[in-house]
Formats: sequence, structure tokens, C-alpha cells
Amino acid sequence: MEHIKYSIIIPVYNEEEVIETTYERLSNVMHSTKEKYELLFVNDGSQDKTVEILKEISLRDSSIKLIDFSRNFGHQIAITAGMDYARGEAVVVIDADLQDPPELILDMIDKWKQGYEVVYAKRTKRKGETFFKKQTAAMFYRTLRSMTDIDIPIDTGDFRLIDRKVCEQMKGLQEKNRFVRGLVSWVGFRQTAVEYERDERAAGETKYPLKKMLKLSLDGITSFSYKPLKLATYAGSLFSGAGFVYMLYVLYLKFFTESTVTGWASLVIIQLFFSGVVLILLGVIGEYIGRIYDESKGRPLYIVRDIYGTETSVKKEKQMIHE
Repeated sequence: MEHIKYSIIIPVYNEEEVIETTYERLSNVMHSTKEKYELLFVNDGSQDKTVEILKEISLRDSSIKLIDFSRNFGHQIAITAGMDYARGEAVVVIDADLQDPPELILDMIDKWKQGYEVVYAKRTKRKGETFFKKQTAAMFYRTLRSMTDIDIPIDTGDFRLIDRKVCEQMKGLQEKNRFVRGLVSWVGFRQTAVEYERDERAAGETKYPLKKMLKLSLDGITSFSYKPLKLATYAGSLFSGAGFVYMLYVLYLKFFTESTVTGWASLVIIQLFFSGVVLILLGVIGEYIGRIYDESKGRPLYIVRDIYGTETSVKKEKQMIHE
């Protein structure tokens, strides 16, 4: 088998407007290393011409491998698939939208050659993003860090380099609701950062709207912390105690004074408040139970429709299922 020095994993989903530029910039960067490399594009169920463009590129560039999913399985799963197929001594994950500059890979490689086994890119600025997204992202990373015992670096995404030995450990982690950057921190090894300013998207639309960001946030928190369950217990105890104290107050007014609690409005408000708290706590518990349910199914993380651009002959329409 041909020896590969660097594997670059690029998850793609409807990136037809930028994919040619992304390929060119990545190729220029990797050519400059004068080492053998592969570009692993993982198509996560694109509905535009992304696959056709990448298939055409793979015919003229032997360093290209296209892993084509049978449907959309999600960004974190696409990264996982890339790690499963990567053959390089060092593996880099980068998005296709060019917000993360491919040129920074060279700095990551320098750090790797110094002996670091994980090199993550830390954002100092986030261009082209709304104030709301910047603030919520900052709040999420700091909240996650305070709730877990794992040192998950703040202001970082999935753009990072990992050593072969780290990649092998990641391949053994098969949980369904994945938070890859947290898993990389969990496995440990020597880690360091390179700082950069994140650019605006080169083209297209963000693939992480608010709904997906919330899902990723929940995956991160529930995968690495059970403190929300503890908070639910504390909150339940607090409000139960408060309700008991209020009951004693009402009984005191009833039997030892001539005053009584008049009107039903206050009772309705209290009932609604406590009912809302109970539903929130049940929702927290439900998030954990739902993830247990996902793990118990035993389904594969993803299904591959086809692979293009490898020396291995893969028949069209053949399905390859990752267990």
C-alpha cells in the first residue's frame, strides 16, 4: 500500500460554488510540503453538483478520494468517516467553505513535527458572523468547559491536525451523537494551538443554522457532562422545599391569624411556574434517555454509496456499511 504522509478530511454539503477554489488552495498548500498526501472529500448527501465536480476532479488528480454517503448523516459523522478512511501519518480536518485558511495547515505541520500530537486552530476573530452567533458560541464553549472535567479548548472548531495514533483512538469511539472536538480532547495526548482570524464564507450559505447549533451544543454537553442531571436534582429539591415553606405559611395564616391568602390568581401562577419547572427537568432527563436509546439501536454511524478516486476498484451502486 502506498505510504501517505498527510490526509486532509473535507466534509462537504452543497458546496458547488466554492469546491473548485477549495481544492485548488488545498492542493497548492499540500504540494508545497513536497510530501505524499491525500484529500478526502466526504459528501454528506449534497443535493447540488458538488459530487459531479469532485468526481471530475478525481479523474485528473490521483490524490483525491471522494467518499459519497447514501444520504445526509451530519457534519460530525462526515468527519468520523474521513478519519476511518484516512491513511496519513497526520490527519487534518478542515471545512470546505474556506472560513478556515488552508495555509494554516503548514503551521500545524510544524507544530506536529515538534512533537505535538494534536494541533487545533484557535480563532482570535470571527469575520462575517452576527453578534448573536459570536456571543452564543462564546457562551457555549465557556459553559461546556465549566460543566466538564475535560479540558475542551474555547474558541475552537473542528479545524485541527491529529497524529496517526490519535486517529486510531478516535476510530474506536463509536457513540452516535458525536461532538468530535470534545472527543479529541478526551483521548488526550500532547495538544497545542495555532491562532488565526477566521474569514467569511467564500460562497454559499452556512450549514449550521440555529437548529443545528443547538443540537451540536446539546451533544457536546450531554456527551461530556451529567451535571445537568445534578442541576435537575438540586432544582427539584429547592422548589419542593420552597413549596413546603409556602404551605406552612398558608397554614399559619389559616389557623393563627385572621388573614387568609385571598384570590386564585396567585395559586394559578404558582402552579404554572412549578409545572413549567417540572417539564424542563423532564426534558433534561429525556435528552439523556434519548441518547441512551440511540446507542442501544446498534445501527451503523453512516452508509457509503460509493467511493471515487482510489486505487481500489469499487463498483457503482455498491453499498459499504461502516459498523
